[in-house]
Amino acid sequence: MKLVLKFGGTSVSSPQNIRNVASLIKKLTKEHKIIPVFSAISGVTDDLIRITNLIQNRNKEAANSLVKKIIKMHIDIANQCVKNSKIKKELLDKMKTDLDELQDLLHGMLLLGEVTPRSSDYLISFGERLSINLITFTLNEIGVKAVPMTGKDVGIVTDSNFGGAKPLMDTTRLHVSHTVENLLQKKIMPVIGGFAGADQHGNITTFGRGGSDYTATIIASSIKADEVWLMSDVDGLMTTDPKIVKNAKLIKEVSYIEAMEMALFGAKYIHPRALEPLVTKKIPLRIRNTFNVDNSGTLVTATPQADTQKMVKCVSTIRHTGLIDVRGGSMVGAPGTAATIFSILAKEGINIMMISQSPSESSISIIVKKNDLDKAVNALEMNLLGKIIKKVDVTVDVSIIALIGSGMRGMAGVASKVFTAVAKKGINVIMIAQGSSELNLAFVVKDSDCNVAVQALHDEFELGK
Repeated sequence: MKLVLKFGGTSVSSPQNIRNVASLIKKLTKEHKIIPVFSAISGVTDDLIRITNLIQNRNKEAANSLVKKIIKMHIDIANQCVKNSKIKKELLDKMKTDLDELQDLLHGMLLLGEVTPRSSDYLISFGERLSINLITFTLNEIGVKAVPMTGKDVGIVTDSNFGGAKPLMDTTRLHVSHTVENLLQKKIMPVIGGFAGADQHGNITTFGRGGSDYTATIIASSIKADEVWLMSDVDGLMTTDPKIVKNAKLIKEVSYIEAMEMALFGAKYIHPRALEPLVTKKIPLRIRNTFNVDNSGTLVTATPQADTQKMVKCVSTIRHTGLIDVRGGSMVGAPGTAATIFSILAKEGINIMMISQSPSESSISIIVKKNDLDKAVNALEMNLLGKIIKKVDVTVDVSIIALIGSGMRGMAGVASKVFTAVAKKGINVIMIAQGSSELNLAFVVKDSDCNVAVQALHDEFELGK
């Protein structure tokens, strides 16, 4: 089988973990062709993003200090994960080249005192560039011929939407398949850095947080892989957050569309766009635990087996959001009201997570991230208050709870069970939304009621059995 394996940041967070991952890859190569994709070491991308904020705030000293911390950590790990003196020297030489480039870039950004979307992507792509060096030379030491490759090196071509790029799939498939197949024929393993590609002008672009999953599925689609494994520090997708419900269970199998819904509703172990390249090629995906390889994890496939079908597969949550309720008699029967509201928020770069409109058309309820709440309310009041809208009400600290499962489709009484279970706990439902696909039912409660509601629903649908 041709397998694309993507390893998360915790999988490469120490010299021992890196050696364990290298040993796992070597073991798998006895039966499969392996193309591994890696995230940055855990916490490094956050530090690089922090550096961009420090540059914008002209805090030169703190930015330099943070870069020194990143450099020291990688050099320390490099010295420990490879024992062979010749290979260690090759690794340290490669690290020095990349780290010198990182420092040159930082120096230029500090001189200018500004961060553009283009320079930001270039800077934060270094996390993956550095982690693939560590794993490549560790593989070389144990007898696996490997070469480090960035997304740009391997041939991922994207648009120029820095910070949230999309791959140009036709061009990417041609480039990636040619590059990877040539290396595999020479029995050389490409060790690929996730999260980043390059636009048609050669500028580094990134896919946004969690984008290494996306890199893995883009590559899998390009080379017609048999399966993709997303390796992290969890056994797979769970029936709910085990921190909320102690008897949360591993979900053995879900469909692509169920997994997409789970990703959109906060399942942080899948990038929401990561499944797109797999759907047309019907390539299965597994979510597995690097530290518990005996567990087969969660299988994501086009057609899950009948015995895995349940009315509800999981209860997901998105915590600490804000609700804006926009009201006004002038909204009734006025075409384009919703479009005007959404356009104003879009201009401010605010993502709307959930909407609901009353049939009377006199109010629209919107959920946004908590840190976008003030900006959203200000924009609406400045542009529309006293014109289209008469009042803007705000509720801080609410949670979205979503029940997901293809078994809900066409099933009578699901909503009744949901709201009866919640009502028994004395919890008020603030807002409700369900799509016509009936694949998910989402509602909003106060954040303080979230855990109790999730437990009640998990028990009601017997997801712990």
